[in-house]
Amino acid sequence: MCGITGIFDTRGRREIDRSALTRMNEAQHHRGPDEGGVHVEPGVGLGHRRLSIIDLSTGQQPLYNEDGSVCVVFNGEIYNYQELIPELQSLGHVFHTRSDTEVIVHAWEAWGEECAKRFRGMFAFALWDRNRETLFLARDRLGVKPLYYALLDDGTLLFGSELKSLLAHGGLSREIDPFAVEEYFALGYVAEPRAIFKQARKLPPACTLVARRGETVGEPREYWDVRFSLNNPISDAEAFEELTARLNESIRLRLMSEVPLGAFLSGGVDSSAVVALMAGLSAEPVNTCSIAFSDPAYNEAEFARTVAERYKTNHYVDQVESDDFDLIDTLARLYDEPYADSSAIPTYRVCQLARKHVTVALSGDGGDENFGGYRRYKLHTMEEKMRSALPLGVRRPLFGVLGRLYPKADWAPRVFRAKTTFESLARTSVEAYFHSMSQLRQPMRDQLYSDRFKALLGGYSALDVFHRHAVRAGTDDPLGLIQYIDLHTYLVGDINTKVDRASMAHSLEVREPLMDHPLVEWLASLPSALKMRHGEGKYLLKKTMEPYLPHDIMYRPKMGFSVPLARWFRGPLRQRVRDSLLGGRLAESGWFNQETIAQIVEQHESGVRDHSTPLWTLLMYDAFLRNVMDGGATNH
Repeated sequence: MCGITGIFDTRGRREIDRSALTRMNEAQHHRGPDEGGVHVEPGVGLGHRRLSIIDLSTGQQPLYNEDGSVCVVFNGEIYNYQELIPELQSLGHVFHTRSDTEVIVHAWEAWGEECAKRFRGMFAFALWDRNRETLFLARDRLGVKPLYYALLDDGTLLFGSELKSLLAHGGLSREIDPFAVEEYFALGYVAEPRAIFKQARKLPPACTLVARRGETVGEPREYWDVRFSLNNPISDAEAFEELTARLNESIRLRLMSEVPLGAFLSGGVDSSAVVALMAGLSAEPVNTCSIAFSDPAYNEAEFARTVAERYKTNHYVDQVESDDFDLIDTLARLYDEPYADSSAIPTYRVCQLARKHVTVALSGDGGDENFGGYRRYKLHTMEEKMRSALPLGVRRPLFGVLGRLYPKADWAPRVFRAKTTFESLARTSVEAYFHSMSQLRQPMRDQLYSDRFKALLGGYSALDVFHRHAVRAGTDDPLGLIQYIDLHTYLVGDINTKVDRASMAHSLEVREPLMDHPLVEWLASLPSALKMRHGEGKYLLKKTMEPYLPHDIMYRPKMGFSVPLARWFRGPLRQRVRDSLLGGRLAESGWFNQETIAQIVEQHESGVRDHSTPLWTLLMYDAFLRNVMDGGATNH
């Protein structure tokens, strides 16, 4: 796993500032502490930081083709590279290393822009072809590995694995994009392709970008998308058998390593399934890493220990104290953009633990999205049945009024929170799902934003992100539609971002067997009844794993990887919340209604409402302003 960066002059062959390129490269030293390298020629500079995993002796980057005319820097793993080598050799290409990186160079020469379609893995790479005067950027299908880029006013194109590498150049404007701020407060992250700064962009998953010398940089081009056809006629028994085979293949591919390898084990279904199958494929005991919480309400350690004992793993556990909130500023610097998933704290800690014992760890990420595991999926499909009983023209006015009149009852069990249900029934399917996924829902955002900020938004809503993906989903199946939306939004912007930054902060590579793209395609072909049946999510995965895992591991209530925010904000973080949110950078920006913020703080402290999510979202935005924006003018 590595960090890549670079500078390209789209207008000519201006000399590349080697010191700027070196700064950009070193800004990502944590992503690759083993080695660093740069390539500089007129108009082009590529940088690379290496975390050595495969071909330790000859896999250095930048890496070149036979005559040095093609150069690549690469972050990730191509799991099928050994299959591609003989095919490329038959076309006349000569290999000088045993690394997956060299496959990219020769695949470009053989197949051009179509080469990304041939790769199975997680990757972001930049390739310079001197003869074609072309820079080619590509990102993996599910957005496991990140790639930012920015076109400066003078025609200079910057790119890097993390936004901090672009900032290190010195030429990137720090003007904040108001639309990105709206997306952050709605979703808890800035959604692809937007970045927090107006001048920067994220290359979307499954996309390539071509920049040719002397030409205008075009738009990203998509080379893959998942299709929820849901029409596979397979029987249950056949599905169980095929899933076992597909999971074994995906995990086996991800066991290739020349350095110590292990797995995260939370005690949930996904990570337990990965560990169980790893144990069957490994000659040696699997190394497993878990986090225990001192607060029993959040602690899954006993379930992880049960799986570890069953498969006789080398099991390592670190306890996270329930007041482990000293990471707030560290996380803000790590993510470069506002990021509001509080499970970033335990994720950071489990990566920290894992790196003490292994360099590569397999995870269960992607299981909920692909197998239909989130509780919200069950609730959404139940509401969809009610929505389908009445046309929107009747539902919107009827339930809209009931939603406005019914009192809010955060304290009550979900079944009694009729206000939320009424609000959902008054919406379209996409609006309702966006509402359920929002960190701060529309009414609160309306109160939070100042008139000045609303004017900058000009009516823009983060709901547009969901609409943009929904129209491309190709299905109106209630579960399939929201799975498609999640694969393009929450999985990429939240889950993959969290794991990439937390792991790379500790120079740890994380591999994701449940996001293997052939597996994702196959699962999308299956009827939704194989994913959710009789209200039970992950039906297919759980039934398949019954021979491998205890019943109470698979069929217990889902806990999630969360932290006790509500208690923190009434206790040890109480003064910090007041200091950060009732003055300082938030107030200086002029983008927020301070009276609303004060009301949120007072209501939470008094116990009248649980505002832990909006408070954390505000706190992390403040941390972004202080830790990232202090490097230059905020341009608010």
